[in-house]
Amino acid sequence: MSKKNAQIISGLGDGDVAPYVFLPGDPGRVPKISAHWDSFEEVIRVREYVVHVGEKDGVPMTAASTGIGAPSTAIIMEELANIGAHTFIRVGNSGAIADHVQLGDYVISTGAVRDEGTSKSYVAPEYPAVAHYEVVNALVASAKARDVTFHTGIVVSVDGFYSRNKVYGPDGQSLLTMAHGGYEQSRMNHYVRDWKRARVLNVEMESGVVFTLANLFGLRAGTICTVSDRTPWSSPGQDALSLDQNIHGAIDVAIDAVIRLARG
Repeated sequence: MSKKNAQIISGLGDGDVAPYVFLPGDPGRVPKISAHWDSFEEVIRVREYVVHVGEKDGVPMTAASTGIGAPSTAIIMEELANIGAHTFIRVGNSGAIADHVQLGDYVISTGAVRDEGTSKSYVAPEYPAVAHYEVVNALVASAKARDVTFHTGIVVSVDGFYSRNKVYGPDGQSLLTMAHGGYEQSRMNHYVRDWKRARVLNVEMESGVVFTLANLFGLRAGTICTVSDRTPWSSPGQDALSLDQNIHGAIDVAIDAVIRLARG
């Protein structure tokens, strides 16, 4: 029997998901999220998308992986919205840009620089990418209650992991591209320094499109990311164990925030 309102890519249909959604990039992080719930079931595993549905303290929840970057994120967000999802929280990792943001800290994003192409296929680049104030407030309240170190501010969302990331050269001052064979163009040389001057806190690849689509569609969205490394890449990032622990910390904050939102 075919599902009612079955979606083109995921195959999800009406009744398959809960309205509160966590959006990790990595499919392997979906079971890490649902492990914090009271109960769950896996509803799909298609392409880069793994979706679990369950509940915590009586609140129905969904965890859906987005894959890497804006295009795949937009697809699953559209399809989840089509079947009733209304609140989205991205939970992931990011690279620090601001000097005061340290490895292991959390960043709760209030808005995003849209340095990616997908959101621009929906609306002009002048349109702002801002998190919903209710989601930001819930994340901040939850982070304070758990006594974790966090920052609020602007994230930059990029398309090119290697083309946008930099490393310091041998002189410790010059910035070199991470792209294959040292490829770069002159316009790429100063992005990281310009972001820092503009008080951008961190860099990742999905929040810009998540915030943009949520606002265009009348939904709510927010982001909490742990800081796993630093841009430019000048020192080792978190080891695997520390990163895993910090991801679980971000998950705890996000789940608490959803429960706050659901209970008003």
